[in-house]
Amino acid sequence: MSDQKPTRPVMLCILDGWGWREDADNNAVRQANTPVFDRIWSAGPHAFLSASGGDVGLPDGQFGNSEVGHINIGAGRVVDQDLPRIDKAIQDGSLAENPVLAQLIETLKSSGGALHLMGLVSPGGVHSHQRHIAALAELVSKAGIAVRIHAFLDGRDVAPQSAAQSMADFLSSVEGLSDTKLVSLCGRYFAMDRDTRWERVAKAYHLLVEGTGEGFTDPIAAIEASYAADTGDEFVEPLVHEGYTGMADGDAILMANFRADRAREILTAFLDDGFDGFERPQRPALAAAVGMVEYSSALAPLMTTLFEPQELTNVLGEVVSKAGAKQLRAAETEKYPHVTFFLNGGEEVEYEGEERILVPSPKVATYDLQPEMSAPELTNKVAKAIETGKFDLIVINYANPDMVGHTGDLAAAVKACETVDTGLGQLLEVVEAQGGAALVTADHGNCETMRDPETGGPHTAHTTNLVPVALVGGAAGATLRDGRLADLAPSLLDLMGIDQPSEMTGQSLLRPANTDQSAA
Repeated sequence: MSDQKPTRPVMLCILDGWGWREDADNNAVRQANTPVFDRIWSAGPHAFLSASGGDVGLPDGQFGNSEVGHINIGAGRVVDQDLPRIDKAIQDGSLAENPVLAQLIETLKSSGGALHLMGLVSPGGVHSHQRHIAALAELVSKAGIAVRIHAFLDGRDVAPQSAAQSMADFLSSVEGLSDTKLVSLCGRYFAMDRDTRWERVAKAYHLLVEGTGEGFTDPIAAIEASYAADTGDEFVEPLVHEGYTGMADGDAILMANFRADRAREILTAFLDDGFDGFERPQRPALAAAVGMVEYSSALAPLMTTLFEPQELTNVLGEVVSKAGAKQLRAAETEKYPHVTFFLNGGEEVEYEGEERILVPSPKVATYDLQPEMSAPELTNKVAKAIETGKFDLIVINYANPDMVGHTGDLAAAVKACETVDTGLGQLLEVVEAQGGAALVTADHGNCETMRDPETGGPHTAHTTNLVPVALVGGAAGATLRDGRLADLAPSLLDLMGIDQPSEMTGQSLLRPANTDQSAA
C-alpha cells in the first residue's frame, strides 16, 4: 500500500476497444475530436498497458478481448485463459480421457442418438477455436457416434469475409471421420446474440432443431454466394445441408465455445423449460447437454462441463467489499456481464456493498446506425450515483469504441469515440468535484485500426496494440509506469488505501512523487 492519503471516490473508466496507435490513418481514436482525453493525457500522469498475449494469459500474439480483459483487471493477476488450457488438453491427450466426454459418448451409445456439435468455426480464438471443434469431432466419431456439426460463422474477430478459407481448412481437418457431417451454417449474429434479440436466436434455434433454412450442398459455395450478395460471415442467414431434417429424441448437444456471454442465449433456448423468448414447436428430448466450459449459474444445473471454472479468490470486488467499502458497477447491456460476472472472476456473485447500473443497449441491427449507443443515459445515471457520495469505487464500461469498431465503419467509430469522450468529461467533473481520482484505460484495442493493412478491407477484429492508462487526481506529483491489465486492481486499491492481498500478483502502476521514475 502507498503512503498517500486514501482517495474517495475512485473511478475506473474502461473505454472498451480504445487501443493506442500513433498513425492517424484509419484510426478512429486519433481522428476523433476528444478534448477531454487529450487534456488528461497531456496534462497528467499516463502510461501504456499490455492487453494481449501472455500478459493476459493467452498464447503469445493472440489479441485480447473483453472477457479476458475484465477477468485480468478484476483478478489483479495474470489469469490463464481457456484457449491455451484446451489446447494443452488436446496436445497431452487429457481431453480424450475427460470423464465428462466419456460419459457423453456412453450416453449416446445407449440412446443411439447423434451428437450435435455446435460452435464458432473460426481461428479467431476469442469465443472458440476451430481446432477444438475438429478435435472433439474426431474423438466422438472414433467412438462410433454420429457427429452433426453446426457451424456458426465469425467475420467479427477475424476478417469479415474469411470463412470460405477457414471453413475449407476446417473441413480438411475433419475429412475422413466416420459419420461426421457439416449440416448447418449461420452467422454469429443469429446464433451468438447476447442482447436478448430473441428474433435472431429463434432463427438459429429453428435451423438446428428443425433444419429450417435455405438449402445447400457445398458449404464453401454457399458462403461465397453470401459474399456475392455483399453479406459478411457474421450475417450469413441460416443455411441447412440438404438431407438434414433436424434433431431427434435421444440426440445430444455439445457447445464448443469457451466464452460464456455469447453462448448463453442459444443454450437457454435449448435447455430451459421455462424459456419464453420465442415459440419452440419442436423441442427434442435430449439425452445429454455438454459445454466446453461453465456458462452461467442458471445453465450449470442443466448441462455438464468439460473444463471446470478456475477458482479465483480475493478479486477486486471481494477485497473492496471485505474492507467495508461501497462499489458501483455500470454498463449498458453489451458490456454488463464484463463489469459484473467477468470482473468478479467469472462468478455469479454480487458482493456486499456492491450495486449495479444496467442501461439497455439500443435495439438497432448494427451499432454503426447509432454509434452513441446508450452512453448518454449511462453517463447521466452514473454521474447522479457518484453525486450521492455513497460509493468508494465506481467501475464503468463504455461499450462504444469496441461495438462500433466491430462494424468496420470508420466514420461511425469516430462518432463513438467522441460520444465516449463527452461522457468521460461529465464523469470526471463529478469525481473531481468530490476530491476523487480516476484511472481511464481500455481492456483491449479495436477501433484504432479500422482497415486491414493486408487486405485493404474493413478491420473488424481486436488488435494486439497497447492500451492507454491515464490518472486524474490522486496524490500530487504521482506518476504512472507501464504495465499490464493485471496491475489495475492493485492500483485502485493503492488509491483507496486498501491493502493488496497476496493472491494479487499485479503491482500498482502508481509511483509517488519522491521516486525517480517518470511517466511513460
